[in-house]
Amino acid sequence: MKRADRGARRTGRGHRGGDPLPVDADLVAGLEEAVPGAVAARVSDRLSFAHDASHYLLVPQAVVTPRGAEQVAALLRFCAARGVPLTFRSGGTSLSGQATNDGVLVDTRRNFRGIEVLDDGARVRVQPGATVRAVNTRLAAYGRKLGPDPASESACTIGGVVANNSSGMACGTERNTYRTLESAVLVLPGGTVLDTGAPDADERLRALEPAIHAGLARLRDRVRGNPASVATIRRLYAIKNTMGYGVNSFVDHTRPVDILTHLVIGSEGTLAFVAEATFRTVPAHSHAATGLLLFPDLAAATGALPELVAAGFATVELLDATSLRVAQRDPRATGDLRGLAVRDHAALLVEHQEPTAEELRDRIAASAGVLDALPLATPAALSAEADERAALWHIRKGLYTAVAGARPSGTTALLEDIAVPVDRLLSTCTDLTGLFDRHGYTDSVVFGHAKDGNVHFLLNEDFDRPDLLDRYLAFTDDLVDLVLGQGGTLKAEHGTGRIMAPFVRRQYGDELYDVMREVKRLIDPHGLLNPGVLLNEDPSVHISHLKSTPTVEAEVDRCVECGYCEPVCPSRDLTTTPRRRIVLRREMARARAEGNTDLLARLESEYRYDAIDTCAVDGMCQTACPVLIDTGDLTRRLRAERRGRLERRTWTSAARHWDGVTRAAAGALTVARAAPDALPAAATAAGRALLGEESVPAWSPDLPRGGDRRRPRPARTPEAVYFPACVSTLFGPADPDSGPGVRDAFLALCERAGAEVRVPEGIASLCCGTPWKSKGLTDGHAAMRERVVPVLRRATDGGRLPVVVDAASCTEGLAGMLAEEGVRVVDAVAFVDSVLLPRLPAARRVPSIVVHPTCSSARLGLDPALLRVAAAAAEEVVRPEEWSCCAFAGDRGLLHPELTASATAAEARAVRRHRAAAHVSVNRTCELGMTRATGHPYRHVLEVLEAVTRPPARHV
Repeated sequence: MKRADRGARRTGRGHRGGDPLPVDADLVAGLEEAVPGAVAARVSDRLSFAHDASHYLLVPQAVVTPRGAEQVAALLRFCAARGVPLTFRSGGTSLSGQATNDGVLVDTRRNFRGIEVLDDGARVRVQPGATVRAVNTRLAAYGRKLGPDPASESACTIGGVVANNSSGMACGTERNTYRTLESAVLVLPGGTVLDTGAPDADERLRALEPAIHAGLARLRDRVRGNPASVATIRRLYAIKNTMGYGVNSFVDHTRPVDILTHLVIGSEGTLAFVAEATFRTVPAHSHAATGLLLFPDLAAATGALPELVAAGFATVELLDATSLRVAQRDPRATGDLRGLAVRDHAALLVEHQEPTAEELRDRIAASAGVLDALPLATPAALSAEADERAALWHIRKGLYTAVAGARPSGTTALLEDIAVPVDRLLSTCTDLTGLFDRHGYTDSVVFGHAKDGNVHFLLNEDFDRPDLLDRYLAFTDDLVDLVLGQGGTLKAEHGTGRIMAPFVRRQYGDELYDVMREVKRLIDPHGLLNPGVLLNEDPSVHISHLKSTPTVEAEVDRCVECGYCEPVCPSRDLTTTPRRRIVLRREMARARAEGNTDLLARLESEYRYDAIDTCAVDGMCQTACPVLIDTGDLTRRLRAERRGRLERRTWTSAARHWDGVTRAAAGALTVARAAPDALPAAATAAGRALLGEESVPAWSPDLPRGGDRRRPRPARTPEAVYFPACVSTLFGPADPDSGPGVRDAFLALCERAGAEVRVPEGIASLCCGTPWKSKGLTDGHAAMRERVVPVLRRATDGGRLPVVVDAASCTEGLAGMLAEEGVRVVDAVAFVDSVLLPRLPAARRVPSIVVHPTCSSARLGLDPALLRVAAAAAEEVVRPEEWSCCAFAGDRGLLHPELTASATAAEARAVRRHRAAAHVSVNRTCELGMTRATGHPYRHVLEVLEAVTRPPARHV
């Protein structure tokens, strides 16, 4: 194909000119009739969902979010009648282009998150929108987990796990999806819903879909009757292999319904919708020991694999020399690694996993001789310490962060994988490194699951440059020659997608490729589901519809669009997510560069509420992001750009008069609390209508009265400086009749434990700065900082004493404000846990307590201390598995109550299942949000601890 032709095919963006993304009104109306209330067709919806973790971009005509299998069936019937193709999307973490198309995109994550544990954890029934992490969290109580263990487990969902036949670091080919999926509820292209686990499933398939039943039996006999086909299947499926359809199903299974079930595994949404999947689980071994084995070269590392596998190591991860050089830049790199002069070195990251500490000790002892005999560059050592193990795994998992995060702006990070027989691993890696050198891919790393012969590699490419597209095409051709020449597979874990669809025939041969085509024609005769994916006769499909990445704001430009941020985003079910916020900035940049003012105006208009107003700026996205982006940084700047001069000056003035401002706000709440509910509700509603929802908070009857003024407290021999948060002035206790607020509770606990604390002079005028930072009001934040820093320098004796804060978000805010001042900031929960608890009297613990961690407590690493303090106050501590950020976010829950309602819905349902004596958190506004969501009064955990350690009242 000529370069010009490739460029035309590559862009595939005729929608850029004229009417921006014209909407097929008849199609949208028909979809709305088939699936009422579930259709989105705005340009923002279509463009943001067009992006997934792959390097392909096709813009759907509409995005549909069905609520159940029957709605999916209705949608399939409608699309079949209209001839409109359809693609299912759940986590959007797939890398090969299998979750994007230009027809109808079906979002199956939002309403398909059900998890049901069966047989004491031996099995689990899951819907496609649940993440692997969520399933394993539910199974942990039973000592079980899913067999597949993909590295993207925090974000990838069961729909993708089934669609891609996921495996991972430890499961090999024995515990992957194909081997552990027991049955599924399938919705076939014609709308038939089939539970393949039902006793009469095969008979139902014969009755409901006779052509499919007969056709699968015929193909089974055809494959089994061809010795060459059977030999090819045995060879390719002896290693990890997700290339093409799983034709091993015809050899491994006899009943057509079982063949169908296993053909759907790895079919990438081209054969059926998986509405539900039932897995056989595997033991979760909670005791582990990890070590990084450094070898002088790749030959020595691969030569050690047989001995390491025989020694029972659960994982053996390969890192080549380039990987080691990149890993040396990691702050958590081991001393041995940092001190190594890397030349031709390679490493194996190994880990033992056992059910008990005793079995782990025995396993370590048994493998000691094997490790001692290896030709290592440095002595071997295995560690069972959590921090050391985490640091070692950070080296391995941080490779993607280091390479992708440092890529030049405008380029795309590609993470690819292959597999070869283990005895071919050395020559394959050597030749692969040679390909990098030949094609100019410098700093490309090779790593992977060595004991499976499964290699991953990462490279960066700029698809906007025709010369570099030619380079990528030439590299791909050479890669195909290399892998197939080694008897390997072009896809081991990531799925065929679009990227390897042109090469399926070459890997399997004409006969098995024809069988695959027959499978597709048999089950999806109209080519309705995910056309162009997995099988494609177009030899250039892998370089068509490539995604470019225009340069955007520095805060988010390094985004790789992986989607890891989405499950932790509190606005994900209301408006949008961090990934979608970022890709819309890229679409705006593209529209601006192309002069498409109409498209730009519509994107900017829809972006305001979806992406700016309803962002909680809670920072949770950064905790999940492999390149450490906090999308809130961008949101804060965009909010600042919207602020007028008068508003900025008003907030700066508020910083200089904070004592009066907080007391006035508290007084207003107290007055509102005393008035009939209708009066303050009507007043704030009128203000919001006049001045806008971003300016006037909404009052509701669940808000407390105002709190009281903070006052200084001198101390002769203080152990700490206490910085009570101003939120205790703004909002009073949840129930003044049942006990004090957190401020009085903390001081009472200090007195009870014999610990003096100092509250600084002028405390009523001080704040952590979060109200200004969250709104992007830098002048106001600077004004408050000018007041806080000198006061705390004096109060802490120049940094000798720690500063203790009683609200987690304020702890985080003050720590950021004082980061360069040499003053240590500690949350009150951590201070109580480490300093006061051992000195407090025995508690009269309440029976049970429900805990809501906050986004700040998670970011601060405070949650273990929170759970220990809660355990000191209650016999049973419940942290709901559905916990997430409440999105109250200071005043965000008052400005946009719908955001908190959406963010807390799942957790609120879980909380209602528990009969608890108390409900606690570590931040006053989060307590308000959870009180509103659940109907249960939430208090600070220290209030409950104070109550249960309070001396009994004496009666005279």
